[in-house]
Amino acid sequence: MNQSPFTSPSSTGLLANRYQLKQLIGSGGMGEVFLANDILLGGIPVAIKFLTQTVVDSKMQQDFVREALMSAALSQKSLHIVRAYDYGVNEKGKPYYVMEYLCGKSLKDLIPLSLPMFLTLSRQICLGLQCAHQGINIDGKICPLVHRDIKPANILIIPDPILGQLVKILDFGIARFLDYASTSNTSRGFNGTLPYCSPEQLDGEKLDSRSDIYSLGVMMFEMLTGKKPWQPETDYFGAWYKAHHFEQPKAIADVKPTLKIPQKLNNLIMSCLAKKSCDRPQTIAQILQVLNSLEQPNCPTLPTIPSSSILSRPLDSGLSITVEQSCRQLSWPENKPIQEIVFPQVINAAQGAMATLWLMLPKQEVKNYAVSTRYNQFIFITSPHPMLLWVTVLYNRKVAPKWLPCYLDMKNPQNLRLVSFLAENEHYPLIFFTLEVPHSCTNVLSSRIEPTQQQMLRNWVQQSHRLPPTSAPQVSKQLLKHQYKLIQSRMLQHLESEPQVVLSGSI
Repeated sequence: MNQSPFTSPSSTGLLANRYQLKQLIGSGGMGEVFLANDILLGGIPVAIKFLTQTVVDSKMQQDFVREALMSAALSQKSLHIVRAYDYGVNEKGKPYYVMEYLCGKSLKDLIPLSLPMFLTLSRQICLGLQCAHQGINIDGKICPLVHRDIKPANILIIPDPILGQLVKILDFGIARFLDYASTSNTSRGFNGTLPYCSPEQLDGEKLDSRSDIYSLGVMMFEMLTGKKPWQPETDYFGAWYKAHHFEQPKAIADVKPTLKIPQKLNNLIMSCLAKKSCDRPQTIAQILQVLNSLEQPNCPTLPTIPSSSILSRPLDSGLSITVEQSCRQLSWPENKPIQEIVFPQVINAAQGAMATLWLMLPKQEVKNYAVSTRYNQFIFITSPHPMLLWVTVLYNRKVAPKWLPCYLDMKNPQNLRLVSFLAENEHYPLIFFTLEVPHSCTNVLSSRIEPTQQQMLRNWVQQSHRLPPTSAPQVSKQLLKHQYKLIQSRMLQHLESEPQVVLSGSI
């Protein structure tokens, strides 16, 4: 274990007058991780990583701050990258990151994986890497990020209450800073994990996304077989340099003869392990294309939905006559603008309080969607702020789909009440009002919530009650907007591939 930068967490007081360190929860080549409480946010738990490298001059500190800012900005763009909230340098010159505290397992403790689990996790890893490689905007300039240390120990798997597992990639930005700091201090510096390093990284060349793709190939090989593509006689630098530069990787079939995988997956992994970067897949998008095609036969019902979401099946009428009559008697709220909008609202019907969705559309659009296939989806994130995205889509092949998204701050008591009612009813009404005078209710449709969805909504309400308030609801909303855009195209592809009849099953 590395020497701690503290005598003991209890004797240090507050770090940066904000973080109360509790205990050491992990250590490794890059540094040590402490569990801490963020006093300014009501004692919410956070993880603080102290890096091994000491910041010795102002130039290094500026570089660390830049890398930390880039890492923090990146972590707000993808659910698959651990959130970085804060950074700094302590009184002993140790730089640190403040990250979300997550309970999960390292990928290294789970491998080897079954093929379905491999596909699920690999795809999420690629989505996180793709976001980083596409870059973030810093002062008007797009700055791509290369991780430089992709390995199973830097992949955290979080239990997901709906679809099983959620991937979080750790340590973006840290590897790059350590690499810089090491080479700044000595003439022969190297940071990385030898079994996963690309040939160009070992040569100290300038790296791009294809270096991460090489490391990803090593990791995917190991995820399936439990072994690495090479087994040099020693773990010294020279032995791994020789393996990565001159030795061909072992065949997956030779390492694990009982494993049966599609040939195109075998070819993909081997191409990632090419010695020359120009011979590998040039972007993560090319890898995702292959992984998505492999997932289709195993999960033909829209496999690309994120792990924190669930879709309902096509919906029947489901509303009682009394509920429908109650909805038709409603008037457009005086505090809502007369324009094309959608919003949720609790109403008191004959059967009691229930959550509803109100829409105002031109008369012709109301007619277009009077007969339509309805799907809904709920996505919930807890960090940095609990936020729920509730999406209903109306699909009629003759016209464009009508998307009805609602973003609900789950620390708002009214929204908690609304989602609670939503979870207690099998159907929720879609109440159509016309944009034209007299703005009356002309149609009432329903959307069905499956039992699994109902239970998830109940769980999310309970979670939201327990979570402390934060000052970052807009950050969570932006994260959900990003996921919403990704999901829309895939939902539409699925809908368009189905015959225009009342569909059955789930997506």
